[in-house]
Amino acid sequence: MKRLSLLAAGLLVSSVVSAAPAPGQPAPNFRAADVSGKQVSLSDFKGKYVVLEWNNPGCPFVQKHYDSGNMQSLQKRYGAENVAWVAINSTSESHSDYMSPEKLAGWFKQHNAAPAAVLMDTNGQIGRAFGAKVTPHMYVIDPNGTLVYAGAIDDKRSANPADVKTASNYVTSALSEVKSGKPVSKAVNNAYGCSIKYS
Repeated sequence: MKRLSLLAAGLLVSSVVSAAPAPGQPAPNFRAADVSGKQVSLSDFKGKYVVLEWNNPGCPFVQKHYDSGNMQSLQKRYGAENVAWVAINSTSESHSDYMSPEKLAGWFKQHNAAPAAVLMDTNGQIGRAFGAKVTPHMYVIDPNGTLVYAGAIDDKRSANPADVKTASNYVTSALSEVKSGKPVSKAVNNAYGCSIKYS
């Protein structure tokens, strides 16, 4: 009996994992409130490249990219190129890392960040739809709504801000290739960071 329930649990987990889109497949549409309470959908950015960044200010790996100025620099650079950079926070309200929309908005402002939107995904629906596991987990979507990249932000799997300078950034590579009409050479890899605190 115990073995059967473990098998059932394993099948459930594998079905959830397999439901996440792979590069080359349509990105799941979503709708969620941003930190100001405005409803935002992926379809709002139709015709644009979109970057999704899973964020949790309590995570040292997120802090690495914000304390170094790396994430804000990318947001501003690509925002100027008409790329919609969307930060998503899937932290459960019951977790100690949870920040209210007002506090989260304040944290982004304090760090001089410039995403197109910061979304509250406290029920974890968006994160689970994409198979996001860590912060920061990164995704790139093309103007047709196709997922073209999923994985780590770069190849330096550390929480040290100094490592940003010598890292190869997978997100910038993906955007550069896809905007040039080329296939993304490294379309998927294992993201590194803190586990997402799902409800």
